[in-house]
Amino acid sequence: MAAGPTVNQIMEAYPGKIRRVIKNYPYKYRDFARISAEASLAARDQGKYWEMHEILITRSPKLDRASLVSYAGELGLDVRKFTESIDKNLHAQEIDRDIKLAESMDLYNTPTFYINGRQIIGERPFDYFKKIIDEELNISGKVGG
Repeated sequence: MAAGPTVNQIMEAYPGKIRRVIKNYPYKYRDFARISAEASLAARDQGKYWEMHEILITRSPKLDRASLVSYAGELGLDVRKFTESIDKNLHAQEIDRDIKLAESMDLYNTPTFYINGRQIIGERPFDYFKKIIDEELNISGKVGG
């Protein structure tokens, strides 16, 4: 089970009712984690964050520099700008800020999800998330009982 498809299912099931926020937390001992975070943000600069995010999830562990540049081409990105961005670590400050946030929250596992402050560690099936989301929406009065 991968978190990406489940998250997409959640977004489709709750249009306009929830907000998805992703923070970068590249695990320092995982190959290509940092450059993959850079790649997603370099793609964001060209309006293709979610498309790159999907590729990174579905094609992992093939996330070396050459593969990332190839994926950028597949997405129709300006490959020169993309490559310059990842090579110069143009998003290092943003990634470092996300890492510090994770560490300040004693977060050490990915994926970790927060639904109105309720922490969910690891991949879970859609129904697990649905139960929590429905409870939170009912508590906040956004969904009728």
